Amino acid sequence: MNSSLIPERPICVSPSLAATLGLEEAIMLSQLNEALAHRPTQASNGFQWCLLAQDAVHKLMPFWTDHDIARIAKSLRDKGVLLITSAPFYDSKELRFALNERQTQSPLNRPQSHNQVTNGARPMAPNWQPSDDVYAQLAQHNIPNSFAREQIPEFVTYWREQGQSAHAWGAKFIQQVIRKWRERETDFGRKDQEIAMTSGWRPSPDAMDVLTRHAAINQCFVEDSIAEFVLYWSERGEPSKTWNSKFIQHVRRQWARYTATLQYDTEPRRLPENWEPSPDVYEVLALANIDLHFAKQQLIEFLIYWRDTNQLHTSWNTKFLQHVKYQWAKRLSGSLATQGNAHARQQSPAQSGRTRDRSVSEQLNDRSWAL
Repeated sequence: MNSSLIPERPICVSPSLAATLGLEEAIMLSQLNEALAHRPTQASNGFQWCLLAQDAVHKLMPFWTDHDIARIAKSLRDKGVLLITSAPFYDSKELRFALNERQTQSPLNRPQSHNQVTNGARPMAPNWQPSDDVYAQLAQHNIPNSFAREQIPEFVTYWREQGQSAHAWGAKFIQQVIRKWRERETDFGRKDQEIAMTSGWRPSPDAMDVLTRHAAINQCFVEDSIAEFVLYWSERGEPSKTWNSKFIQHVRRQWARYTATLQYDTEPRRLPENWEPSPDVYEVLALANIDLHFAKQQLIEFLIYWRDTNQLHTSWNTKFLQHVKYQWAKRLSGSLATQGNAHARQQSPAQSGRTRDRSVSEQLNDRSWAL
């Protein structure tokens, strides 16, 4: 039954073609294929060429402006689906085109099935090979022919197993080769630039300058963050080319939380009998990737020492944070803590010897940050 809402024959568009080329491109290709099937064509160099005047183009595609037609036709040409010898449609007012598939017969003379008339789709041939035009378009992307040829067996095997039909296997092949080439370039670039975290890693002088001078972060705070940063990324085993940027973000995140937590803790007082670190301190330690169970184990030693000294301090939270960070770095020891602190402190042999001889409590007192 005919409907008054559909006064003319509708346009048939292949969903797979629209997914591959784009909806506008699939619509235009369907209409141009219709023109090839019902209008005179001229054979040249193995292609069937069709010349459409402005009125004929507008009759086929009345829903687009001249600039839209020129834009979509250019997109089809760039994707290797369409060959065009006429100037842009908005200037020439005509469209001379051919499908980028060599023909042995005119579309008017060869037998066609219903599907071939509507979308020209055909299954993948077992001996399919890309045309010279396909190689020419890939060369415009600086892709060598040798690389493109390496992709042919996989491309043919995949689409034959899928059992799908397509109008422009050359366009699909171009897309696959470009994607594979970009992946290869990305892999090569990543391998050339990314490095794994090593135990002796140190932030660059520029990174230290950003943190200590520009961000005004206490240098001892920065130094004590190195060991935990190195341990965390060494255990993860992930390579990166931006270790300095990661470290800057790591320290800034800790420092922001640390200063926000402790900025109101400024009154000097003795350590209360029932003192415990605030929950915010544990959050700062978590940001430093320090095990919270380990941090809580340090509390008894900390309380005993500072109750014995009976000293006044403005921030016991700060003292406890220093204590845990120091003990954590000491636990890492060996290749991580020793190498990192040796470069940072640059102590003389005499200084280092005295430091190792002192008790842990004395070291804690000396490592107070000048905040």
